[in-house]
Amino acid sequence: MNLTAVIRGTAITALLAVYSIGARAAETPAGIVENPCPPALVPPAALADQIRKLLLEPHGVTPAELKTFQDDAQLKVYNEATFARARADWANLCRYRDDNARVRASGVRPKAVFMGDSITEFWSAADPAFFGEKVINRGISGQTTPQMLLRFQADVIALRPQVVHILAGTNDVAGNTGPTSPADFENNIKAMVEMARAHRITVILGSVPPTATFNWRPQIKPVPIIQALNVWLRNYAAQQGIGFIDYYSALADSSGAFKPDLANEGVHPNRNGYRVMRRLVEQELAKLRAE
Repeated sequence: MNLTAVIRGTAITALLAVYSIGARAAETPAGIVENPCPPALVPPAALADQIRKLLLEPHGVTPAELKTFQDDAQLKVYNEATFARARADWANLCRYRDDNARVRASGVRPKAVFMGDSITEFWSAADPAFFGEKVINRGISGQTTPQMLLRFQADVIALRPQVVHILAGTNDVAGNTGPTSPADFENNIKAMVEMARAHRITVILGSVPPTATFNWRPQIKPVPIIQALNVWLRNYAAQQGIGFIDYYSALADSSGAFKPDLANEGVHPNRNGYRVMRRLVEQELAKLRAE
């Protein structure tokens, strides 16, 4: 187990709880029921703080720091519980079900929903002032575009936002849910865009952020794949007349790796990286307001 593998399967806002796998399985209802979701996992604050320090406070992650984290027994139990839940809820539709109901009941139309994976999810912890009733985070760690597509109706369309920001692809490149193809990735992006536009939701696509290696998939050489996907995303956005944010150029060094001052472990932005991203997305949102 390595830090990145742990991070991609967990949520920064719900990182850890001590449950037996048998108890969790017993709580899972069967068939079509009114509420298919078990109680949310509740994280011990101390470990959530440890993750924030590892990922978000700018510094290089040392081997000793990494080993201390990896050896945490509670973390291992949480990962087992997380993977057990994924077998019953592959797209993690339960993750935001209650909060989505609250947003709908409030009658407030969000200005923007951010759809994505851990890079989107962790943004809330790095910059909590950026999110709230008007800007809603719907990132889930470890997710690929087919999972996002399955929850797009519940987590985006049903909330009736003015804008959706889609930031996806890192975990498709890593193969988190199995092998895939560029065409599969493209089709999932197209489907989300078409759903949003059918409901008159403005779309902003984000480029796939840089990374030179995945600790959990060391055999993959992601740089040329990410670059090719970003060419397609830019061209598709231009063809469709939708927004596009080139995070890659702002975050990558000359080799295609994440700039070390903007990411602690080469995949997830730290606070400095998120500051760069916020500046770019605010510029794009300002363009929309001016139109």
